[in-house]
Formats: sequence, C-alpha cells, structure tokens
Amino acid sequence: MESVRTQAEAANRKMQPWMRSAGQTLMWGVMLAMAFAIGPVVEQWINPYWFTIVILCGINIILAVSLNLVNGFTGQFSIGHAGFMAVGAYTAALVTMGLGDNVSWVSFVAASGFPPEAVFPIGLALGGVAAAAAGYLVGMPSLRLRGDYLAIVTLGFGEIIRVVFMNMEAVGGASGLNNIPFFTNFGWVYSVVVLTVFCVWRMVHSAHGRNLLAVREDEIAGEAMGVNTTQAKVRAFAMGAFFAGIAGGLYAHYLRILTPQTFDFNKSFEIVIMVVLGGMGSISGSVLAAMLLTVMREALRVIQTWYDVDLRMIIYSLVLIVLMLTRPNGLFGTREILDILPSSWRRKLAGGGTKQ
Repeated sequence: MESVRTQAEAANRKMQPWMRSAGQTLMWGVMLAMAFAIGPVVEQWINPYWFTIVILCGINIILAVSLNLVNGFTGQFSIGHAGFMAVGAYTAALVTMGLGDNVSWVSFVAASGFPPEAVFPIGLALGGVAAAAAGYLVGMPSLRLRGDYLAIVTLGFGEIIRVVFMNMEAVGGASGLNNIPFFTNFGWVYSVVVLTVFCVWRMVHSAHGRNLLAVREDEIAGEAMGVNTTQAKVRAFAMGAFFAGIAGGLYAHYLRILTPQTFDFNKSFEIVIMVVLGGMGSISGSVLAAMLLTVMREALRVIQTWYDVDLRMIIYSLVLIVLMLTRPNGLFGTREILDILPSSWRRKLAGGGTKQ
C-alpha cells in the first residue's frame, strides 16, 4: 500500500510541471483573446488622442521587450533596433499597398471574397521575417564582437538602413510612403504585446534561455561548458529583430505614413533607454518603462503651451537622469513583478499550491 502511494506521489510530481506549463499557456491564450475582445470597447470610450498614446505604448512595449532579449538577457549592446523596425515597417507596408501602381494586394484579396484586412497579418508576418533575416545577416559576422565594438556595428547598420530607404525611390525616397492602409487597432497591437511577452518569457525560461544567461554572466565560462555562444547570440538577435519588424508593421498601418527620419539614431536610443530604465533582464521592467516614457513624453507637451521655449525634452532628460541616479539598476533590476509579491501568492500563480 505504501509503495502504491509513493508511486502515485511520484507520478503527481512528474505531472505538475506539465500542468503548470499547460495552465500558463491557457492563461496567455485567454489574455490574447481578451485583447481582441475589449478592443472595440476601448476604441469607443477613449479619447482619440489618448487612444493614440495607448497604441504607441503597446508598440513601444514590443520594441523594449524584444530588445531586452538581446541587451538584457544575452548581455550584448545593440543600438540599431530602429533599423529592424524600419525593415519590418516598409516590408509590411509594401505587402499591403502592392508592389506597383497596378498591383494592389488589398484589392486582390477583396476580389477573392476575403475581407481586405486579411492581408494585414500576412504583411506583419513577412515584415517580421524580413527583419529577422536582416538580424541574422548582421548578427552572424558582428556578434563575434563584444561590448563597444558590437554597439558601433549595430549603430552603423541602423544608419545604413535609414540611408538606403532614403535613397530608394521604390519606397518614396526621403518623402517616404503615404496612404498606407489603416489596419492597426487595439486588438492587433495588444495581442502582439501578449505574444511577444509570452515568447520572450518562454525563451528565457528554456534551455536556450539558460545559454543566453550563460553568455551574459561569463561568455568564456559558457564556452568552456560547451555553450555555442555565437549561436545563442544570433538566435536572440534574430528573435528580437523579428518582433521589432512586427512592431514596425503595426506602426506603419496606424500612422499611415513612413519616413526614413522616423527610424534614426534617436529612435534606437529611445528604445535602449526603456530597457535600461526598466531593468536589464526584466520583462516586467521593460513593459512598465515603455508605458512610463511614452506617457511622460506626451504629458509634457503641455509645457509647450506655457512657455515660448520647448522645455519638454529638457524636463524629460532631467527626469531620466534622476531616475538613473536613484535606481542605477533600473526600476526592477533583473527581477520581475511577480518577485515582489509574497511567496505564497507566487506559488499559487505558478500553480504549485501552498506549502504545507
């Protein structure tokens, strides 16, 4: 009888990790469905100006979390994330607009009996794939570098992308693309937010994620333990670029206009600030910092109506300096928001029950 009970307890212990994984996946699926379900309500009841800020918050969350995979969890220093965003934005826009004046994919899809919006997810996916391919091509030779050298290479890549689009007449040159179809809404943005956070979370808490953390903590020791550090860095780089490309596609189909100046060094630096302020290696910190900085920039626009001089960016910079002096490791450091909760709550949320 005792052996039967022991075998049952052992089987239960083996099932618990699977049950926790299934429960967490179900929870993320429910959040994904809720993003689409509450979208029409949010669009109806929120002021259009603040609704735009909500959309930009979601896009910046995708950018910050995806960059945190590279800068925070892998310990690299990339400052060319806006270049991948630009690749995804232009690719997605070209897919939905068509490849020429006589080719409109939206019209083709509509003539086939499908709604015009059906081309949008295809454009987002292709934009993400194009950005991931660019990340892979850049990552293979450059991620053998470390520290400041890698930062210089990624910065150069971002500027090359911007200059190429500025001189490419097929995408409008310096004037950019106009009249991009309006497809982005609350449901699409925040469903991608949920998907991004879920994928990065699962990546970090997998065997591949442990390789990334090994690269961050001590690359030489990781190589000595058999970790292919270059492969781990390239994998993180490509995955981060993929979600940055999707964020670019969402951005393009909300503002309906793209110019190369949008994706300059300042945009890349802004995303890096979100990662550093939230905490290098904290997904929750990246989410909170992206929301905080996006809202702060818009709220400070009121200052422009009070003075003839634009003091908005001065105050914005001073607030960032104060935050970094008081919280040098960011708002969360390497912790997540669940780490702040009591241990009994964390066990319940993880599906492990209370400790007897």
